[in-house]
Amino acid sequence: MKKITEIIDYTYLKPFARWEDIKSLCDSAKSANVASVCIPPTYVKRAVDYLDGAVPVCTVIGFPLGYQKTDLKIKEAELAVSDGVSELDMVVNIGDLKDKRYDVIENEIRSLKKVAGERILKVIIETCYLNDEEKIIMCDLIIKAGADFVKTSTGFGDAGATVHDVELLYRHSEGKIRVKASGGIRTGAQALELMKAGAQRIGSSVLLED
Repeated sequence: MKKITEIIDYTYLKPFARWEDIKSLCDSAKSANVASVCIPPTYVKRAVDYLDGAVPVCTVIGFPLGYQKTDLKIKEAELAVSDGVSELDMVVNIGDLKDKRYDVIENEIRSLKKVAGERILKVIIETCYLNDEEKIIMCDLIIKAGADFVKTSTGFGDAGATVHDVELLYRHSEGKIRVKASGGIRTGAQALELMKAGAQRIGSSVLLED
């Protein structure tokens, strides 16, 4: 269980999130030794100050649909970086993928990675809306653009992480990017299966203890 906990992005992204909720998440994260807390952009600065380096802070960009223009995503990322964030989870525009605007997607990811610099950039592709060919294409684009992770889901889509998708993404990541499984992961047993499939980070709104 300790190995699972150490790779969890402990997440609170509900639309009614209050500072008290984020503070409680941070308190639990400090004692659990998780990989990061993943929280809404508006709370990043307060969380960074509150945690004082005890746990890395992650936030989301273009969340949850990815429809924002690239310039707006860049601005979101810049503000998050100035607030002290350590990791960024960005959402791609799935419509661009369906329209085969691969250069647009690659350039957007590359632009966000430029803002992130040495900070970790994860790219959310919302696997439940993609076929396997599109998932493989996204792996290739993420590798080319220089991001660090491919991430399965926002948690707001029709379905979350599956063993099949994690295996597929891990196989086609070619060891050049890592895989984050997220969406619907509620138990340690689920997390373990996804880790066996190749997940190197787990996104969950609960601490997985069974």
